[in-house]
Amino acid sequence: MAVTATIPATRPHAAGSRTGAAAVTAALVLLVAALAVVDITQGTAAVGPAEVWKALTGRAASGDASVVVASRLPRMTAGLLVGVALGIAGAALQAVSRNVLAAPDTLAVNAGSYLALGVLMVTGTSLPLLASSGVAFAGALAAAAVVLTLSGLGAGTVRLVLAGSALTLGLTSVTEGLILLFPQRTNGLYQWSQGSISQNGFDGVLQMAPVAVAGAAGLLLVARRVDALALGDDAARGLGVPVRGTRITVVVFASLLSAAAVTLAGPIGFVGLCAPALVRPLARRFRPLVRTRTGLPVMGLTGAGLVLGADVLLRAVVPAQTAVAVPTGVVTSLVGAVFLVVMALRAQDSEGVGAPDRMRIPGRAAFLVTVTLLVATLVGLTVAGVLLGDTKLLLGDVANWTQGRAGQAVSFVLDTRVPRVLAALLAGAALALSGTLVQAVTRNPLAEPGILGVSGGAALGAVLLVTTVPVAGAWSVAAAAFAGAAVTAVLVFGLAARGGFRQTRLVLVGVGVSAAATALISLLIVLTDPFNATKALTWLSGSTYGRTVPDTLPVAAALVLGLAVAVARRIELDLLSVDDDTPALLGLRRGPARLGFLVTSVLLTATAVAAAGTIGFVGLVAPHAARALVGRRHVRVVPVAVLLGASLVCAADLLGRTVIAPAQIGAGLMTAVIGTPYFLHLLLRTRR
Repeated sequence: MAVTATIPATRPHAAGSRTGAAAVTAALVLLVAALAVVDITQGTAAVGPAEVWKALTGRAASGDASVVVASRLPRMTAGLLVGVALGIAGAALQAVSRNVLAAPDTLAVNAGSYLALGVLMVTGTSLPLLASSGVAFAGALAAAAVVLTLSGLGAGTVRLVLAGSALTLGLTSVTEGLILLFPQRTNGLYQWSQGSISQNGFDGVLQMAPVAVAGAAGLLLVARRVDALALGDDAARGLGVPVRGTRITVVVFASLLSAAAVTLAGPIGFVGLCAPALVRPLARRFRPLVRTRTGLPVMGLTGAGLVLGADVLLRAVVPAQTAVAVPTGVVTSLVGAVFLVVMALRAQDSEGVGAPDRMRIPGRAAFLVTVTLLVATLVGLTVAGVLLGDTKLLLGDVANWTQGRAGQAVSFVLDTRVPRVLAALLAGAALALSGTLVQAVTRNPLAEPGILGVSGGAALGAVLLVTTVPVAGAWSVAAAAFAGAAVTAVLVFGLAARGGFRQTRLVLVGVGVSAAATALISLLIVLTDPFNATKALTWLSGSTYGRTVPDTLPVAAALVLGLAVAVARRIELDLLSVDDDTPALLGLRRGPARLGFLVTSVLLTATAVAAAGTIGFVGLVAPHAARALVGRRHVRVVPVAVLLGASLVCAADLLGRTVIAPAQIGAGLMTAVIGTPYFLHLLLRTRR
């Protein structure tokens, strides 16, 4: 009787779930179809629904038909294909990693494809589109393998996002360096990298469609195994599922889908993250959507709706002539950044992934030796920076220059080189001090101006002023950078302050805000000067090119103020870095103290960005290395971190100016290339 009593209770529920899932799928199909129709009717030419229908039925004028068939239909079809591919890829990656933040963006899959295709263009290798997709697939798979190896499958959100973000920054920096070094061979690569579904005919869509179908079919074939993984590794093994093999297979097919999307439309950000996030609440209500075989198509439809919706929204809000130049990926990146911040606010702090500091306390002699060696290193790098470059000088030339007795050629070289060296030294020191203050106040060893989005906000403010007021002075640029950094800092620290700057929330909110700032910078560049990507990349790559002594004055003033604050309030820094209770017991007001240090950090970051552009990882590497060398007391950490930061950026600037002289690589790109392996090493070290 018990069995017969339960059957009527469960079957209607199951039937209702199936009906609800079918209704959701039908609604998505109708939504995507409606967006596709609207997308076809949008554009610069006056071709409305009536003309589109005539073109599809073969009764339109030749001009209208060519616009619809050669441009709008391919664009719409590419949006469908890219959205479906990224939505399915993101869902599959989240399923096998059991991580809601896994996606082609957070696993650096798009960045790997981007670099692979960039190398292909630089080498002058001409391949058919299908073969290029194979190269992109190799780059995507390699990047995903690195991130998953470092973060661990099934690891927490912070570790995976940090590994993916760090590798993305490193790979993108290399690609942008290639663009700056080979502008003729990589013409159009920067615009393409923002993600655009615009097409010239159906050739690309027809060649990439079989690749995407193969990837989706492969995932559907292993759907039952993926469902078994959701029960846990042990349960899956008990059911006879090869856990490791299944995960590798899924990553391969997801990388294939991502490579097809990147090859066709460039890296369109966050679709693979947002599509599963939108479907997940529905899956809790309609159980059939939980199953991989049913859920993947629904998430693919959601991804298609996101891409087409972003394209429709863009063309509805922005004038048609301007919308042509704005990549669809910029819009999806902005939407995805908001999603990431919202998900960060809901995330739980379940792990710690910071690099462990050494517990020993070195003696005074060891501290003095360390400082002496660092000062000697910094002096050597400064001298080398002044003497070396595309034109090599002698110390006698510098002595004559300081006395006003140098020749015209030597004076010209030193008049341009000395401010560059000074800007690198001051910016590195300021970023290192900023990172030290933030890490102490938040008690988060992963807090750093670049990762937390403060550098991105400063760059956004500076680029906004530079692009709108080209004759703006150094103090004006610094003020604009400070305004941008202040806005992002208020947003990041304000959202993360609830719960005491918890690691998960702080880092993920920072990554989301940083992504939004990067997207806005790209949008600003495209709208104001779409044909001068080199200017934008030079700024964003952290170049000291063209800097003058007045450009360094704001960061010098901020550094003096920051050092004075850090030294005078070093004991407060020590107390805040311990816990929340100790400062309160000793009568320290934590709120005002934190606010003062954070404002100082924002000021340091903003002026550093204004002086030398965006330079990453210095605020992370320098404090870590300083604590490892001299312990945790800030009376020792601050001077060592400042010396390390100045030395790192000076060395990066020197290498960028001399390794391939007369061509140059921005200091920010060099620090990313240096800092990315170090950061990934920290993650690997803490995993062990």
